[in-house]
Amino acid sequence: MHRATSVRHTHDYCLWVEFDDGSAGEVDLAKRLFGPVFVPLADIAFFATATVDAFGVVAWPNGADIAPETLYSLAHGGRGEQAIGHP
Repeated sequence: MHRATSVRHTHDYCLWVEFDDGSAGEVDLAKRLFGPVFVPLADIAFFATATVDAFGVVAWPNGADIAPETLYSLAHGGRGEQAIGHP
């Protein structure tokens, strides 16, 4: 499993994520944030506060997080099969 090593907000609901294997990519989460924990992320300023925790997980101050394997898949052209909330 890959871990995120850094994250930065690029625009809208997009993040640039770097991983422990040296790869990186932009992920667009605009249509992937479902469920109550992700509601605060509708505010772009709050969305932009994403950080990487000690476990290599991209997380926000309200406790929302996205598994690094999902972000890795999205950053490398995959569909991010792991769920991010539930529609």
